Amino acid sequence: MKLHPPAGSFMGGGWAPNSTNEYSLGYNSGQNMGGMYQFRYEELAAATNGFSQTNLLGQGGFGPVHKGVLPDGRDVAVKSLKSGSGQGEREFQAEVEIISRVHHRHLVPLVGYSIASGNKLLVYEFVPNKTLEFHLHGKGKPVLDWATRLRIAVGMAKGLAHLHEDCSPRIIHRDIKAANILIDNNYEAMVADFGLAKLTTDNNTHVSTRVRGTFGYLAPEYASSRKLSEKSDVFSFGVMLLELITGRKPIDLSNNMMEDSLVDWARPLLTKAMEDGNFEDLVDPRLEGKFLHTELACMASCAAASIRHSARKRPKMSQIVRALDGDSSLEDLNEGVKPGQSNGGTEVYDSRAYNADMLKFKKMVMASGEFTATDSPDVDSH
Repeated sequence: MKLHPPAGSFMGGGWAPNSTNEYSLGYNSGQNMGGMYQFRYEELAAATNGFSQTNLLGQGGFGPVHKGVLPDGRDVAVKSLKSGSGQGEREFQAEVEIISRVHHRHLVPLVGYSIASGNKLLVYEFVPNKTLEFHLHGKGKPVLDWATRLRIAVGMAKGLAHLHEDCSPRIIHRDIKAANILIDNNYEAMVADFGLAKLTTDNNTHVSTRVRGTFGYLAPEYASSRKLSEKSDVFSFGVMLLELITGRKPIDLSNNMMEDSLVDWARPLLTKAMEDGNFEDLVDPRLEGKFLHTELACMASCAAASIRHSARKRPKMSQIVRALDGDSSLEDLNEGVKPGQSNGGTEVYDSRAYNADMLKFKKMVMASGEFTATDSPDVDSH
């Protein structure tokens, strides 16, 4: 099941400034640190037309994102971080320098930043083809074919594996969701906002009212302890695999009790399908049966392993990459554990307890006045 990117794939083998100073802006943009630039606020304001509404690309829990055009004609995405991260300018700059050294073809490159008058801005390379959420769930959009879905799954997995296992210090994303997976013109996946978790992490270890993440993607251990790990990212990745397989959204917000999560709906169907080999009740009907059964079975196995309630029993992202790439057997991925089980037995943390905690979170965030019932609402209450 080897996948090879199409010719001319975005960023080739990875992004890095070349020896001819590829990212020279033709004007004084501040200090160049390994390809990362410190922009003046005025430069980014001009690039985004004064951070105008017409240039707004999106509004996430960490802050708004605007499209900008630099004087050399290059398109960028400028994210304005919300105030209140508790970081001083020196700490912020040190963090940005770490993130700027993370280069991988399935991660959106950070090319610069700005600190001015209390404003903290991050400048990313612009990825032109919107998000996985848009292509999977957007109204009136063409159906993603199976080969494209598999290619996207492999790209997402490789990007996350790099963050978890190849970076020093390792990076936990904390908000893995389809809206944070950008799709380039070759339909290659690129993980976005991977630096924001690190940049906004507070050092408090006690349980607080601050909730990070998105309903439908949150791992159960976060609902009970508010602590996140790389295995929490794996759970969220598993939800995205289920989206790719089923074409369904992670949660149905028309049900106020939030009992119809994609995970809870899919888990028994995964167990049954992997026992009898029949995926008809699970797979997106829009595919009209046009998929390779072996590839679907592999992705379903990866999803089932990723959404185990027990974080310890979930695989590493590198194991998932090998499975999706056909470099390891599914037995290696599952390690003898059946879908929906931990240590061959029943789950310690059941779905009813998970839904109860999610309902508590929803009530808390709605009480804060910052919650809006969008298709996949961010939870970032301060």
